[in-house]
Amino acid sequence: MRNIPYSFILRRLATILSVAIISLSLIAAITGILLSFYYEPTAGGAYNSLQIIKSEIPNGWLIQRLHEVAGNGLIAVALIQIVVMFLGEKFRRSWLTAWISGILLTLTAIALSWTAMLLDWTQLGYWRFNIELGTIEVIPLIGSLLREFLTGGGAVNTMTVMRLYTLHSYILAMGAIVLAIVHLMGLLRQEQEEKQESIEISNTAY
Repeated sequence: MRNIPYSFILRRLATILSVAIISLSLIAAITGILLSFYYEPTAGGAYNSLQIIKSEIPNGWLIQRLHEVAGNGLIAVALIQIVVMFLGEKFRRSWLTAWISGILLTLTAIALSWTAMLLDWTQLGYWRFNIELGTIEVIPLIGSLLREFLTGGGAVNTMTVMRLYTLHSYILAMGAIVLAIVHLMGLLRQEQEEKQESIEISNTAY
C-alpha cells in the first residue's frame, strides 16, 4: 500500500475547505438577498420585519436559519483553514496569495457577524452593540471617528441600523465572496505548480 505524504493530505484538505468556504459564502449571500426583500432596516421595523419573515413568509424561518448557520459556519471553516495551512507549513512566497486572502476572509467573516449584531434590533443586540461602541471609542486617534461613522451621529438609532445593514449586505458580503474565490484560485494554482515541480524532479531523477 502506497504511503500518502502528510503534506499532500493537508494540501488537499486546504482545497476542500476552500470549496466549503465558497459554498458557505454563496449560501449566506443568496439567503441574505432573499431576506432583504422583506427586511426593514429601521430601528423599530427591523425586529417586526424579522418576526414577519419567521411567522408569515413561506419557509422564511428556514431561510433565516440557513443565513445564520452559513455565517457562523464561514467563521469556523475559515479559522480551521488557517490552522490547516499553518500545519502544512505553507509559508513560501508562492503561497502569499492564499495566505493573505485567507486571513482577510477570516476577518471579513468576523466583521459580517459583528455588523449583524444590531440588525435584529433585540435588547441583547442593542446593549451588546452599545458596550462594544464604548470599546471602539477608546481606540487612540480614530475611536471617536469610528463611533461617529458607525452610528451616524452618536446615538444608536435608525441611521445606525442602516449603516450596519449597508456594510453587512453590500461591502462585506461582496468582499467575502471575492476573497473566497481568490483564495480557492490561489490554492489551485499552487497545487498545479507543486505537481509540475514533482514531475520535473521525477524526470530529473530518471
